[in-house]
Amino acid sequence: MGEDPVDSAIMEPDWKSLVRIIQRYSTTFYLSSLLFRSEVRRAVWSLYATCRLGDDAVDESPTPGADLEAWWQGVERAYAGNPEYPWEAALTWTLKRFELPFWVFQDLKAGLLRDLGPVRIQDEEDLLLYSYQVAGTVGLLMAKVAGARGGEKEAIALGQAMQITNILRDVGEDLRRGRVYLPLSLLERYGVNLEKIQNMEVPEGYTDLMRHLSNLARKLYEQGFQGLRHLETGRAAVALAALQYRGILDKLERQAFPNLKERIYLQPLERALLLPRALARVLY
Repeated sequence: MGEDPVDSAIMEPDWKSLVRIIQRYSTTFYLSSLLFRSEVRRAVWSLYATCRLGDDAVDESPTPGADLEAWWQGVERAYAGNPEYPWEAALTWTLKRFELPFWVFQDLKAGLLRDLGPVRIQDEEDLLLYSYQVAGTVGLLMAKVAGARGGEKEAIALGQAMQITNILRDVGEDLRRGRVYLPLSLLERYGVNLEKIQNMEVPEGYTDLMRHLSNLARKLYEQGFQGLRHLETGRAAVALAALQYRGILDKLERQAFPNLKERIYLQPLERALLLPRALARVLY
C-alpha cells in the first residue's frame, strides 16, 4: 500500500502520516475533523485513511483487483490486532476504543468491488445501494466513533447525499474512466443519450436529469442533518463537512452543471463562510 511496515508490538500509530493522506485528498474533511475532540479526531482520521486507501486501490493502481485484496487483508489484520502498516495500526488503535461492526467494512468492500468495473448503475434504487456501500457505511462508522445513540438511518442518508454530490461533481471524469454512475433508467426517462455525454456533449434533457439527482441529494441531506442530535460529540464537525459538500451542489446548480468538462470545488473563503452555518445547525 506504499507504506513501510510497523512493529505490531509497538502499535503506536503514525498520526502525521494519516494527516498527510487526508490533506492530500480532502481539505473539506481535514478542516471538519479539527472540530472533533482529540481521541475521536484520531479515530476519524484512521477511518478516513482506511476508506481512502481502499478507494485508491481501485482508482490509482495498475492492478486494482490485487491491491483491493491487499487492502482488505489489512482491514482483517487490524481487526485481528496484528497490523503491518501505519494505517492498519491506526485502525487497530481505533477498534480497541470503539465498537465498529466488521460487516460495515464488508459492505464498503462490496461497493469498492463494483468500482472495478465496468460500472453501470441500473436505477435510482441501485444508486442508493451503491451510495450506501461506498459512503453510507462511512457515515455509520463516523457516527459510532462520535458516540451516536440511534440515528443510523440518518447517518447513512448523509453519506449517500455526499456520495451523490461526488457523482454529480465528477460526471465527466468518471465517464472518461468508463464509469456510468448516472442511473440508466433515468438517462432513458430524460432522453439523455449515453454516447453523447461520453463524448462530453451536453444533450437535451441533461440539465433536468442533473436537477433530479440534485433534488434527491438535497432530500438526503435534510434527512441526514436530523441525525446530528444523536451524536454525543462532533456535531459541528459533521455539519461542516456536510455543508461543504452541499455547497458544491449549490455551486453546480448555479453554474448549470458544467460537470462534463469541469470539476467544481469550493474556494477557501467559501469554506470559511460555512462555519457559522455549521454552528447554527448544531444549535438549531
